Amino acid sequence: MTQDRKQEEIQLVVFKIGNQEYGLYITELREIVKPLPITPIPRAPECIEGVVNLRGTVLAIIDLAKRLDLGRASHSEKTRIIIVEIGEHTVGMIVDEVIEVLRIPQSNIVSTQEIIETNLSHKYITGVGKLEDRLIILINLNEILTVEEIEQVQHIKEKATKAQSSD
Repeated sequence: MTQDRKQEEIQLVVFKIGNQEYGLYITELREIVKPLPITPIPRAPECIEGVVNLRGTVLAIIDLAKRLDLGRASHSEKTRIIIVEIGEHTVGMIVDEVIEVLRIPQSNIVSTQEIIETNLSHKYITGVGKLEDRLIILINLNEILTVEEIEQVQHIKEKATKAQSSD
């Protein structure tokens, strides 16, 4: 492998939902936290579980399993909330388990258009990473929430922040 090829590696945080491994580019990750008490929000989009107070900041929490039409996240002692940046917004995503951070050659990433036929899959997935006998589905954070959902999240956060400051 030449030096140029080595530089084409990307770093991913790998997590599980059910038995499937998913990945995010490490640059999209802010932090990983243990589950916090979630306050449900009436009339929020179905995939939004509610909000949490993370060190004084109100964050909307997305159930990533629901968003990907995989049912609900299973909650166990391995469950984590991955804090990510989606556009200008910071949100948390519930996942079943965070496995590792790894490097994968860019050449091992296959575009979803090459392997998946449905539009739904293309929307939430940027590609699939092949690593030995593993397939890691790469999540497209820019499509996880619609513009309307992002506006709702912002409205939810503003209301929750006002309520928190009046306590």
